[in-house]
Amino acid sequence: MEFKASHNHARITARKMRPIADLIKGLPVNRALELLRFNHRRGAVLLRKVVKSALANAEQNAEVDLGKLVVKSAMVNDGPLLGGRPRFKPVSRGRVATIRKRTSHIHVELGVGAENGEKAKEEV
Repeated sequence: MEFKASHNHARITARKMRPIADLIKGLPVNRALELLRFNHRRGAVLLRKVVKSALANAEQNAEVDLGKLVVKSAMVNDGPLLGGRPRFKPVSRGRVATIRKRTSHIHVELGVGAENGEKAKEEV
């Protein structure tokens, strides 16, 4: 069984979120939440909320053992620019520079990893 959650149009760039998402791939959910709780990057807070949402989706099914859930995938994709288009600001010598307020889409998928014989990622 797989349980999904997502956060669309998160107000952070995907480039800043991807290293945090790579950190929790393949980990048990409790370990992933612990790592995200003590990570000092701003994206860790957003990713932790999405993992908790996926865990809440899993709690709705009485057949699932929450202790065996593993983060199967954590993806961060580019979203649209905030405001729909780049804006401009003046810079030196009469030129303009673009202001691109980027967003991202965060997707997390939890699955039961221990019963399928899959080995969870070892702790570093």
